[in-house]
Amino acid sequence: MRVMVVGASTNREKFGNKAVRAYVRQGHEVLPVNPRADDIEDLKCYSKIADPPGPIDRATVYLPPKIGVEAVRAIAERGDVGEVWLNPGADGPEVVKEAEKLGLKTIQACSIVDIGERP
Repeated sequence: MRVMVVGASTNREKFGNKAVRAYVRQGHEVLPVNPRADDIEDLKCYSKIADPPGPIDRATVYLPPKIGVEAVRAIAERGDVGEVWLNPGADGPEVVKEAEKLGLKTIQACSIVDIGERP
């Protein structure tokens, strides 16, 4: 599975980094997105949601809701993302509403747990 981690982090204590490591351990192709990092966990990091080559099977979002609305808009603009996971803390009502309005297949749950890992 090709997984774009939106809000990937260089800080190993943050869930945006734990997700990168969990998906790598499970053998997935991971595409981290963070405008302030060149690489995360030895993977090339993309500065914008539009930058990773597609198609993307799953986008998993680790951003505060005030930024999350713009993130789901950018994900929708790509037009090649199969599903969007809004992880706990990123799943504010305004983000969910916008994602649904845009017609994104959205799941509100921990994507790390979904792949059989513990955060």
